[in-house]
Amino acid sequence: MRIILDECVPRIVKRRLPSRSIATVQEMGWAGIKNGELLRLVAADFDVFVTSDKNLKHQQNLDAIAVAVILLPSNQVPVVLSLIPQIEGALTTIGQREFVEL
Repeated sequence: MRIILDECVPRIVKRRLPSRSIATVQEMGWAGIKNGELLRLVAADFDVFVTSDKNLKHQQNLDAIAVAVILLPSNQVPVVLSLIPQIEGALTTIGQREFVEL
């Protein structure tokens, strides 16, 4: 399973889940790309998109994109750190095109 973190998600997620294949939007050179185009790029190479963008599900037709999405409630590092076990659990059970809000 290939996972990508949105540019709004702290990179600590990648460091705290070292057994996972995780890239960041910045590492892919996709920083600043708008959500519609970004999701198309993500769907071509990744299985799961992790974001804290609460507007994503309202602004994009996620059913049309072949990627699962995990929505974090915040991008604040202390909050995200406390969610690492839940993120790991979601990654273990998430299916294609599934939307999981933590």
